Amino acid sequence: MVDDLDLRILSLLQKNSRLSYREIARELKVAVGTVYNRVKRMEEEGIINGFSPVLDYEKLGFGLTAVIGIKAQGRKILEIEREIAKKNQVIIVYDITGEFDIVVVAKFRDRADMNHFVKWLLSLDGVEKTNTSVAMQVVKEDFRIGLSED
Repeated sequence: MVDDLDLRILSLLQKNSRLSYREIARELKVAVGTVYNRVKRMEEEGIINGFSPVLDYEKLGFGLTAVIGIKAQGRKILEIEREIAKKNQVIIVYDITGEFDIVVVAKFRDRADMNHFVKWLLSLDGVEKTNTSVAMQVVKEDFRIGLSED
């Protein structure tokens, strides 16, 4: 699906998605057309799903991060996950194994905002219980992983 050059292109884009095709080509010592064609192919294949800035949510007023485990009725799990995923505060929805069925990571402006969200969760048909943990300190929050040696 992807080769070493694709991974090197992706690695550069993860570090700075504003790099031009020309800058990437220069860095990797390949033709600009090669970079363009590879990026377009990876977009078409769904490997690249968009380009977005890395934001400091705390500076934007979202200083409270919560990790919420949700126990739900089996036949309702997908429906519940879809509803949760629609919420603006939610940055992660995972269908998981273990004690809980769903884990959600969300950002809130304050405790009242979080309280309102958790009460809404508990009102959803099929949600049996929740367990909310508040992050005391964000040590690392980055969805970019190392893809190449670069």
